[in-house]
Amino acid sequence: MPGAVPGVPAPELLARARLLVAPRLSPSLVRELERITGRSAERSGEGGTTDGPLLCVGAVLPEALRTERLLWFHSVNAGTDALLGAGPWPAGALLTRTVGRMGERIAQYVVGWVLAECQAVPEYAAQHARAEWRRLPTELVAGQTALVYGTGRIGGAVAGLLRSCGVRTVGVGRTGRAGAPPPGFDRVIGAAEDAEQEAAELAGARWVVGALPLTRATEGFFGAGRFAAVRGATFVNVGRGATVDPVALEGALRGGRVRRAVLDVLAEEPAAPDDPVWRLPRTVITSHSAGITADEDVAQDFAACWEAVAVGRRRPELAVDTGRGY
Repeated sequence: MPGAVPGVPAPELLARARLLVAPRLSPSLVRELERITGRSAERSGEGGTTDGPLLCVGAVLPEALRTERLLWFHSVNAGTDALLGAGPWPAGALLTRTVGRMGERIAQYVVGWVLAECQAVPEYAAQHARAEWRRLPTELVAGQTALVYGTGRIGGAVAGLLRSCGVRTVGVGRTGRAGAPPPGFDRVIGAAEDAEQEAAELAGARWVVGALPLTRATEGFFGAGRFAAVRGATFVNVGRGATVDPVALEGALRGGRVRRAVLDVLAEEPAAPDDPVWRLPRTVITSHSAGITADEDVAQDFAACWEAVAVGRRRPELAVDTGRGY
């Protein structure tokens, strides 16, 4: 049921759409969604009918709601690969997502680990546990290179904070960009067209940061070929776990090409206690906690999308291209 603006619900349909919210949303967030939309919310999955146009807010889209009646689904998460991978997306339905201050949170996470590594925090923590007194060498971050895969909001925030510490930041996007690089980056190259430049940057990087969404093009993106080009960098993944080939990463860690790994995300979450990923050498797993969205993030981003759709009659900045997956 397309609106007059492609990808935007028609005003008359949105005006009478029922607001369905996920059962796990907090009462305070639900009240804010009701205030923004000017209608009462119903908890999805609690019986009742799904007749009429639907506006849904949640983390997953139940099969019963994957119908032509769905006008708009707002995800409380930034990643939408699970939503799109669960089945065909209803034709014409708008999909928006929550980013909020996630970029800021993830940037602090990455910089925190970068600085901790340069100040030998993991080694000093291990020495403390052994009651061992020994000075360790440290290093400065300024002048070193971080290769950030993903040049969108999150990748840009990571690069910007790293750059403020004096780190040279190189972004790797789907394609290169003409003209000046986006804010936060010293340069941007395209993975699809600058293979030689990418390999050279991988060889010179001190940190390689994955901030990629999961799509058909990025599944297993960090594989044996890319890890073979690394020369002692630390690998930090804050994007999606399935963008990494775990066998290739293990080989690179055991072979010394990757100095250490910090993994906030895994292909299968949560990892079982007997999962081999817990036994990767020089690796820390942080339970998908780098960029947890808060209620205020959801409310703020939904309000911005509502302002665009219901008032401005334009496609929201946080709309997802369901064909591309991001």
